[in-house]
Amino acid sequence: MNKKPNVLFFFTDMQRSDTIHALGNPVIKTPNLDRLVNKGTAFTNCYSPSPVCIPARCCMQYGLYPQKTGLYVNGKMMDDNGLSYPEILGKNGYKTHAIGKCHFTPETRAMRGFQSRLVQEESVEPEHDDYCKFLKKNGFSDVEPHGFRSEMYYIPQVSTLPAEVHPTQWIGDRSIDFIEENSTDEKPWMMFSSFIHPHPPLAPPKPWHKLYRAPEMPHPNVPDHPELMHTYINRYQNRYKYRDQGIDKNLVRTIKAFYYATISFVDYQIGRVIDSLEKTGQLDNTIIIFSSDHGEYLGDYNCFGKRNMHDASSKIPLIVRFPKRFAEKEICDTPVSLIDIMPTILSIAEIDTDEIELDGEDLSKIASGECKREVVFSQHGSGQKGIYMIVSKNYKYFYSAADDKEFLFDKITDPRETHNYAGNPFYKERQAELKNKLLNYLKFTDITDAFDENNEILDWKKYPKYYGASDNPDDDLLVQDEPRSIIKIPGY
Repeated sequence: MNKKPNVLFFFTDMQRSDTIHALGNPVIKTPNLDRLVNKGTAFTNCYSPSPVCIPARCCMQYGLYPQKTGLYVNGKMMDDNGLSYPEILGKNGYKTHAIGKCHFTPETRAMRGFQSRLVQEESVEPEHDDYCKFLKKNGFSDVEPHGFRSEMYYIPQVSTLPAEVHPTQWIGDRSIDFIEENSTDEKPWMMFSSFIHPHPPLAPPKPWHKLYRAPEMPHPNVPDHPELMHTYINRYQNRYKYRDQGIDKNLVRTIKAFYYATISFVDYQIGRVIDSLEKTGQLDNTIIIFSSDHGEYLGDYNCFGKRNMHDASSKIPLIVRFPKRFAEKEICDTPVSLIDIMPTILSIAEIDTDEIELDGEDLSKIASGECKREVVFSQHGSGQKGIYMIVSKNYKYFYSAADDKEFLFDKITDPRETHNYAGNPFYKERQAELKNKLLNYLKFTDITDAFDENNEILDWKKYPKYYGASDNPDDDLLVQDEPRSIIKIPGY
C-alpha cells in the first residue's frame, strides 16, 4: 500500500499577494517561491476570509467563514470543536506538527489539533516560548527578539540577532530537523511551518537588510484624493501605528525595502526546506502549500496595516505544488480563500468530509473547473464597525457600516483599485447584484446586525457614523512593551 502524501504548509504573516517575482513583481527576489509557481498552481485571486491575524487563522484552522466561527476581530477564538484539519489528519494516521506562529487565543500554547508544537510568538512570556528558550540556551538575549514594537512598529530596524539564530532561520532549521527525522517513517506527516515575518517590526538580519535599497523601491499606490478610499479602520490604524502625522516618502520606500528583505529571507528558508525534502526523497509525495493570513497596505492610499478590504490588505498569495493533482505553471484566477485549504488537504489525503461542516472547496477541483466557484466573502468587525466584502473574478464590492459607504472596484479596468465605481450609473446593475448576493449571504448565516429587512427587501442596517480616530493625535497610540515607569535603568 502506497504511503499517503505528506503535507508541508508554509505560512507567513501579513504578506501581500503582489510580492512574488514569478507572479509579476519585477523588484522582489523570491527564487524559491518562483520554483513553487513554476512547479505548481498559483491562485491569483485568493482573499483572506477576514483580513486580520486571529480571525483569518481561525477560519483556516476549521475551514469555516468568520460568520460561522463568530470571530471578526483579534480576540478569543471559538472553542476547539475537534474538527480542525490537523485533528482530522491525526485521526486518520498522520503525524501532525506545527512550528512557529499559530496565534491561538486565549491559550497561546494550545494545540488545536496538532500532536506537537514548537512555539514562536511575538507576545508570549519567554519561559513559555520555545524560540526564546533556544536563544537563552545559546547565550543570546530573549528580550524583544522580533524587534522593538510600539513607536518603532513601522520604523525599519536591523535585527539584533545574527542570521543563524534569527527567528525566521529558526523556523527553517526546525522544519529541516522534522523532515530529516521523519524521512524513513512509513507514517505520513503534516507540518505547519509558520513565519512571523513580514509582519512588523521589519527587522531582517545582516546582511539581508541591504538586499534592497530605498531609492530603488517603487512608490506606493496613492491615487488622487486617497482619503476617499479610506474607511474608519484606516484612520484608526494610521493613528495607533504612529503613521498619521504626515507622509515621508523616503521613509515609506525604506519600509518597503525592509518589508521585501524579510520576505526574501523567508524565501531563503523555504528553499532550504524544499531542498531537504528533495534530498530525503520525499518531494514528489509531499503536498506543498504556501499562503499568508492577510496583506499590508505598505503606504498604499497613505495607509498602513491591514483589516480593510482593498487588495493591499485582503488579497493574499496562494500556491500549491503537488504534480499528481495540480498542473505545473498553472495560473488560476477563480476567487478562492483560506477556507479552501482544509478541504484540499483532506481530499488529497482521501479523507471523507461528508460529515464535516466546511465552507470551502477542494482547490484542485476549482483549478480544473470541476467546481464552479463564483464568489468569496470576507468580514472584519461587526455591527457599527462591520466591513463586509464579496469578490468575483472581475469585481469587488464592500460596505463599511461606520462610514455608511459602499465601494465597488472593477478588477479588469482598474486592477490597482484607484477609483470607486459605487454610484456610477454604468455600474448600477453590477453594484446591486453584488450587494444583494452579499446581503443574502449575511442573512443566510444569521448576521442580523449587518442588515435590515423590509417587505423582503434587504438593505444595510444604519448606524451612527464613527470616524475611527479622535482629534487628539496622541490618542490611542500603540504600546506593546512595558511602561517606562517600571523599567529600571540605574542612574536614570
